[in-house]
Amino acid sequence: MESLEKAGLAVNYNKVSSTKTKSLPSKVYIWDETLRDGEQTPGVALTMDEKIEIAKMLDEIGTAIVAVGFPAVSDAERKAVAAIAKEGLSNAIVAAPARARISDVDACIQAEVQEVPIFIATSDFRLKYQLRMTRDEMLERLIECIEYGKDHGMIVDYIAEDSTRSDMDFLCQVYKAAIDAGADKICVADTVGFVRPEVMRHIMREIKSRLWTKSKYKVPIAIHCHDDFGLANANTLVAIEEGATYPHVCVNGYGERAGNAAFEEVVMALEELHGVDTGINTENLYNLCELVERHFVVPLPLHKAISGDNAFRHSSGIHSHGQLTHSMTYEPINPIRVGRRREFHLGKFVGRHFVEYLLRMGGVKATPEQAAEITRRVKTTHLEHKKRQSTDSFDQIKGKLKELRTGVSEREFWSIVFAVI
Repeated sequence: MESLEKAGLAVNYNKVSSTKTKSLPSKVYIWDETLRDGEQTPGVALTMDEKIEIAKMLDEIGTAIVAVGFPAVSDAERKAVAAIAKEGLSNAIVAAPARARISDVDACIQAEVQEVPIFIATSDFRLKYQLRMTRDEMLERLIECIEYGKDHGMIVDYIAEDSTRSDMDFLCQVYKAAIDAGADKICVADTVGFVRPEVMRHIMREIKSRLWTKSKYKVPIAIHCHDDFGLANANTLVAIEEGATYPHVCVNGYGERAGNAAFEEVVMALEELHGVDTGINTENLYNLCELVERHFVVPLPLHKAISGDNAFRHSSGIHSHGQLTHSMTYEPINPIRVGRRREFHLGKFVGRHFVEYLLRMGGVKATPEQAAEITRRVKTTHLEHKKRQSTDSFDQIKGKLKELRTGVSEREFWSIVFAVI
């Protein structure tokens, strides 16, 4: 793209200064949640070896913080977190979350992680119906846990669950109390993926105006977005435009419900569209996406950006012809940037130019009439394949995929209940 810009042949409006906010950082620090929120994808359960392999690749690719699990969940989970912490990652800080409970923080201390993000909700709705606590009770518990973590030499962050549905006055009061108690970072969490990008911008500006006006409260801000309305990436990018420097992401967008902001998509949008340094070795992104997909046993959509099978595959004859004349005709980036390669699909939309290109590459001479006939037969063969396809086979494949997911069925649950009671 750069050569096209220099030649005056392509305009990149992403570089127009008036489209960038003054708060846009020049560098961000990728905070990966694949082994924590990502593993909460329904039906996923990783072995210790799988967790370690993923953590190592996240470290090698340049991730700043890796949240490797939730030690308080079980003894097995604590051991897995401890095993990763002992691996001695060379680039990434090993983190593990804790609820605002001393016992949770103790579990993180025992696992010997370096960083503890403590989370508790700030929305009155969650305080009343889920936590059954008053605002004062919640604040008291949070402060106690942050101070406890700091007393034990931990990096401690505060994640305000349900930030985007919280009263702004109280939210900022809690952030200030957390910072006073020693919190190193604060996190804005769109826990149910509820806001529009412009609303996220409003929330970020409100928080900054109330906290950053006094240098005492100007600590780094993290952003954690869920994808319930398909806006996790957009909201994450807007928050960064407004000064957030620690985006929470999950490889392939895995996570609770509809998932989280996607590691590979956020990284490439920041690098290519915003001009922000992420510290990530993007050439290894596809290898990371493949590894996580294999261990999660959750197939990616073919059309998914960056890591989907079709992301750099061209079907239309017009597109294929364009790509043969210049690689940037129908691609925003060179696939090599993310460890991919360009592919062409031979199907009903194949064009004669691409057929002629393949013949030349194969050292085969053909007349225009022969090339046209080959093109016609390729299209016909594609349609014959379609006729032989069975929706029954598709349903069987989906059924097999469901069988690969872990978890206890409702019948198994009641069997366990009646065996115990």
